[in-house]
Amino acid sequence: MSTSTTTEPAQDEHQLKRHVGSIGLLFASIGSIIGSGWLFGAMNAAQTAGPAAVISWALGGVMILFIGLCYAELGTMFPLSGGVVRFPHISFGSTASFVTGWITWVACLSVAPIEVEGALQYATKYAPFTEKHTVTDGATVHTLTGLGLVVAVVLMAVFVVINYVGVRWFARINTILVWWKLAIITIVVLAFLFTSFHAGNFTSQGFKPQGWHGVFTAIATSGIVFSFLGFRQGIELAGETDNPRRNVPLAVIGSVLATGVIYVLLQVAFIGALRPQDFANGWGSVSFTDDFGPLAAIASFLGLAWLAVLLYVDAVVSPADTGLIYITVTARISHAMSRNGNAPRALSRTTDRGVPLVSMLLAFVVGLFLFLPFPSWQQLVGFITSATVLSFGSGPLVLAALRRQLPDHERTFRVPGGHVIPFLAFFSSNLIVYWTGWATNSKLFVAVLLGVVVLGITYVVHQRREEPYDWSWRAGSWYLPWLAGLALLSWLSDYDGGVGVLHFDTAIPVILVFSAAVYWFAGRVRLSTEEVESNVEETRAEAELEEAEVVPN
Repeated sequence: MSTSTTTEPAQDEHQLKRHVGSIGLLFASIGSIIGSGWLFGAMNAAQTAGPAAVISWALGGVMILFIGLCYAELGTMFPLSGGVVRFPHISFGSTASFVTGWITWVACLSVAPIEVEGALQYATKYAPFTEKHTVTDGATVHTLTGLGLVVAVVLMAVFVVINYVGVRWFARINTILVWWKLAIITIVVLAFLFTSFHAGNFTSQGFKPQGWHGVFTAIATSGIVFSFLGFRQGIELAGETDNPRRNVPLAVIGSVLATGVIYVLLQVAFIGALRPQDFANGWGSVSFTDDFGPLAAIASFLGLAWLAVLLYVDAVVSPADTGLIYITVTARISHAMSRNGNAPRALSRTTDRGVPLVSMLLAFVVGLFLFLPFPSWQQLVGFITSATVLSFGSGPLVLAALRRQLPDHERTFRVPGGHVIPFLAFFSSNLIVYWTGWATNSKLFVAVLLGVVVLGITYVVHQRREEPYDWSWRAGSWYLPWLAGLALLSWLSDYDGGVGVLHFDTAIPVILVFSAAVYWFAGRVRLSTEEVESNVEETRAEAELEEAEVVPN
């Protein structure tokens, strides 16, 4: 439980505005989901899982839907901007919300840069924005050139300028761009299916050439989960929608279901459109002359030059739209952390347009540095997937705790089945992180350790200033065995750099037991009902102040 001085805004501070309607919120989620992932995911998944990538997309969508259902209930209970960070604060206190906020901020911060990289990789057809390299594991990556880096910085700056205009203009621009993206991906699917479809491609080299190991690896590392992660915008912008109890479940559930169907159809169309010689040496060797744009390359050899042009245009529009959204959301995360009292107050200040400008500028500056260690789309996608899913993992635990802490709180949307879906959501989060592999997760857990250092510094600052602040160490203690256990399991795995102690037949039951233990432990150390009610009063007071700023659509 934090003190009111850290969560209640001063009367002279501007508030976030409720400018986003039901369609705007749904399209914010869909627009964020359909970014660069679909431009590369179909080929990456086929290389990893073969035709069974269709199963990978379906399973990935179901796992993300489990997580999304938990956040749909939480988002209607507490419609606050930056909800992924705010919810743990209500139920588990400041330590849990700080760790969640740090991981979430790192994950969101990485998305705008990767979308810029994705756009510039396709645009390399017209200018030398990227160059091809073969990395140590034999994979091909396209890294930014000097020109590409300059253009990337300019694009990031454009995102900030558009967001500065305000969330109302953001919603209007995004709605137009989402209609464009939906139209393009639909045209691609139909064109591939009806121009050239080889049913034999699904069996000629085996349906599951890498077995179930390949199917599950593709979920985490090929851009599949990454391609679904945008559902979170329905939660992060909940404090800026005019009817959150109606709009939040619509945005979260509707976006995952709609895009899930589209992605499965796209994967089917991609595999069917390939020429037999394209994968004659096995699915792992699928590549094209212009493999910086795999979908455009297929359109070209099918004789659909007009479609290739549309794809190269969309390769700029789709990632740019998603990058625009994530600059918005990253700023809301640091804004929410400031509201929780575990980040500088300056990050929660907003302009008269309702824009958290300081938070946005911080996201812009730090985001630029990510171009240095991760100069290509392929190198960054696994990191973002693992970090984002890790940040989502707290949601099911919060939902389970709140059902005991606030059993009578109004819930206009309730996830059915008691603890079944929250537990499956938490289990799914752990599996996805595990499947990402140790080579990527080791970098993630280094970033987590850096967050622990920042937490320590923040604690010392509070102590020296003698500011009253309740860190709720015990209530957030479940984070230690959870993160440490996940790091250990990832290191023991046979996925991408692990030592190979755990294999497919042993890993899933081990992670199941591990997930159940953490799920139980978090429920035991949760805040008391009285502490939660105090936190709810603070958030309710803030929500009332934000409600006073509502401007009709």
